[in-house]
Amino acid sequence: MQFESWQAFIEMGGYGFYVWLAFGVSFLAMGVLVVQGLRARSRLQREFTQEQQRQQRLARRKQEVS
Repeated sequence: MQFESWQAFIEMGGYGFYVWLAFGVSFLAMGVLVVQGLRARSRLQREFTQEQQRQQRLARRKQEVS
């Protein structure tokens, strides 16, 4: 698709608002998904570390009792 000017490109033949709104919503949704994924990964790593520490404490206590 070829446009006469940058203004024509931005206006997209009168549909620019809808086109750019769709792009914006799509990028916003992808950004939210990335942030949620990173937060979930961080939470899972923290829970895994806590569980490992708990298991180590239980193993030490079991050895002390024996």
